[in-house]
Amino acid sequence: MAPAVDRTPPYLQVVRTLKERIVSGELADGDRIPSVRQLADEWQISQATALKAVAALRADGLVESVTGIGTVVRTKSTLHRSAGDRFARMLTTGKIYAPDEYAKIVDTGRAQPPQWVTDILGLDEGAQAVYRHRVTYNEQGPVSASTSWFSPEMGDRVPALLAKERIPGGTPSAIREVTGQQGHVSSDSTTAAAATASQATELEIDEGSPVQIGRNVLYDLEGEVIEAGEYVNAGGRWTTTETQIG
Repeated sequence: MAPAVDRTPPYLQVVRTLKERIVSGELADGDRIPSVRQLADEWQISQATALKAVAALRADGLVESVTGIGTVVRTKSTLHRSAGDRFARMLTTGKIYAPDEYAKIVDTGRAQPPQWVTDILGLDEGAQAVYRHRVTYNEQGPVSASTSWFSPEMGDRVPALLAKERIPGGTPSAIREVTGQQGHVSSDSTTAAAATASQATELEIDEGSPVQIGRNVLYDLEGEVIEAGEYVNAGGRWTTTETQIG
């Protein structure tokens, strides 16, 4: 079978590559991206095409031009890394958080989950699930708050899920080491809402402020659910995704 031909416009190929490096944390906030001249030389494209790529990244709120320095990454107050972004980073680097972020495990235990989690985990009505609740920070303060849910059996098999210590490689890594289940597909759904009192406290914002609410599900190769999660982050942050439709 002949290899697929990448017909993506060259500037979009540059954008995609740099965006992946930024979202993964390889290029951290404050790092310079290659200059227009460097991009043109590296990708064998015109400087006009390279300039178009940089402009697209700037439009996405991922970089800004600084006089006398060049174009630098700006993500601490603008970027929201989705669960899928974090899972992808875990698979490539073994670490779930970017270098400029860290998490504090606020609470763990067993409780009756929201109805959608009960449904997705295939639990009986009223059954309890294992949960881990955390707040993620960078040097500017809270970035997001999230809760991961697991089946009761998963909690029995992977005791680390119930410990309040951080799992450096993330929960999917701990599960994979014990069960062999490998994350394969991550699904994210989001909506907008007003911050509740508890969300406002954790995110250090005013109650009623706009927030993004998300749900994520991680599936293994067989389509079995590894974990389901809920997250919230303050308004003003962008989640970046790309879908190939042709």
